[in-house]
Amino acid sequence: MEKRILSFWQIWNMSFGFLGIQMGFALQNANASRILQIFGADVHELSWFWIIAPLMGLIVQPIIGHYSDKTWSKFGRRKPYFLVGAILASIGLVLMPQADIFIAFLPALWVGAGMLMIMDASFNVAMEPFRALVGDNLRTDQRTLGFSVQTALIGFGAVIGSWLPYALANWFGVSNETIQGTVPFNLVLSFIIGAIILIVSILVTVTTTKEYSPDELASFEDEQAHSEVIKKEGEEEKSSLLDIFEDFKKMPETMRQLSWVQFFSWFGLFGMWVFATPAIAQHTFGLSHADSSSSSYQDAGDWVGILFGVYNLVSAFYAFALPHIAKKIGRKKTHSISLIIGGLGLLSIYVMPDKNWLILSMIGIGIAWASILAMPYAILAGSISPKKMGVYMGIFNFFIVIPQIINALIGGPLVKYAYGNEAIFALVMSGVSFLIAASLVFKVKDVDDVIQS
Repeated sequence: MEKRILSFWQIWNMSFGFLGIQMGFALQNANASRILQIFGADVHELSWFWIIAPLMGLIVQPIIGHYSDKTWSKFGRRKPYFLVGAILASIGLVLMPQADIFIAFLPALWVGAGMLMIMDASFNVAMEPFRALVGDNLRTDQRTLGFSVQTALIGFGAVIGSWLPYALANWFGVSNETIQGTVPFNLVLSFIIGAIILIVSILVTVTTTKEYSPDELASFEDEQAHSEVIKKEGEEEKSSLLDIFEDFKKMPETMRQLSWVQFFSWFGLFGMWVFATPAIAQHTFGLSHADSSSSSYQDAGDWVGILFGVYNLVSAFYAFALPHIAKKIGRKKTHSISLIIGGLGLLSIYVMPDKNWLILSMIGIGIAWASILAMPYAILAGSISPKKMGVYMGIFNFFIVIPQIINALIGGPLVKYAYGNEAIFALVMSGVSFLIAASLVFKVKDVDDVIQS
């Protein structure tokens, strides 16, 4: 017995919820910093609020992955998790920019930070089962298409979320002025629209996608073999769960080398996400932190959303080109060149003469972003035993989360004490981090390349 072949539109509907999830992520990434500034956060405090995001990813995704593997109800296996996650994330989206309505009970800044935490945790609850759903529902010969469609929807959702505040203010005349510490209405409306689209897109997936029951999955020959492997690994882990420290020591050489590439890549990304709005507002628009409630500052924030949409759009298209480029010049060289282009893009923000030139900077960043999401995993896969895939993929995620936590802790003090409250230098540091990561790629041993040669 084999899994059924799904049509393109069945695969599209199966991943359609990712469009809403990524739209919510994009709204958060592009606008959370300025919302927190409106509520009273200083620029050097922003990274401390953003520490919530990597912590939630570190805690939530492994737990949800574990329990969704063991869940089956009349609503399905994965669907209950991303439906609940979408509902909670939508609540966070609606309430974060309107945190001032709770000012009688708590300071708006505290409520806003709390909503940011709820959003991050809920996005992770909704997102993790989507990856597993592709593996559950698609035959081996359709999984590449499944993940390609998912990548495209991620890109489109990010573009819509990033551009929406600017579009509402400049194309539809919705006010982007802030009055007495309130978030501008174009931003409030954007988050409400994002919440609605998130719920609708998840419902499209829930209502149009059929999941296989545990009995059906067990009947597939390849799934049965996979289940036996998982069963054996689970029996081993009962007595060796604490041996994860031993796994660290026995980490494959390729993974150890890639860990440093990941560290500097994600250290740079986090700095860009946190400080892009204040950096561009100050350096390109000529504004100060004291102007964070002004209409001009909101214009700058809306433009950052446009820029973030550009790099996500570039990454969506470049992702499809990566396999062809890597086939010609190798994965290591592809990733290193992509990181160099992204690093130069970040550094160029410092010298660009006006806001329109920043689009060119974002093209470079988009190239690096696509490669960061794909190439390290392609290189890593060949160096890991299938029996240790789950353990080492979990460990590898640490090298994404840890640099973000470190940046969250030191990024703010660096801006305040080392950069003189000039956030642009945080972006310069991100560019330097990308270049360091690019140089470290050449120290990585790509096992598949060695075998093929």
